[in-house]
Amino acid sequence: MPFINIQLKRSAGGEQVMALNRVDFERAGTGRKAGYKFTIKFNEARVSNVISGSPLAVHLAAVMLEDENTKAILRRSEYEISLNTKFQLITRDMHAGSSVVEETKIPVAEEATAE
Repeated sequence: MPFINIQLKRSAGGEQVMALNRVDFERAGTGRKAGYKFTIKFNEARVSNVISGSPLAVHLAAVMLEDENTKAILRRSEYEISLNTKFQLITRDMHAGSSVVEETKIPVAEEATAE
């Protein structure tokens, strides 16, 4: 969660991209059929779109909303969290400019504890 919180805060300055480790997804058995591509929209610390088709999105949203620090950040603005087919977690503050793109790569050892 600390990495996600940092990305949420930084997204006020522009879109943030966090490169995730493909091997971790493969080890967890989360493949294409399980659906790793998703978008979660948060408005006032609530999910505002349908994510039930992606168990990974449902789980991530639940974990984010259970964390009080993350929930406090999500109350500040409207956010969009997306995971694409390149295993990039993209964080956008929908009320901020999106011209700046910053990419963060998580070290493999820390990635498992980040979610």
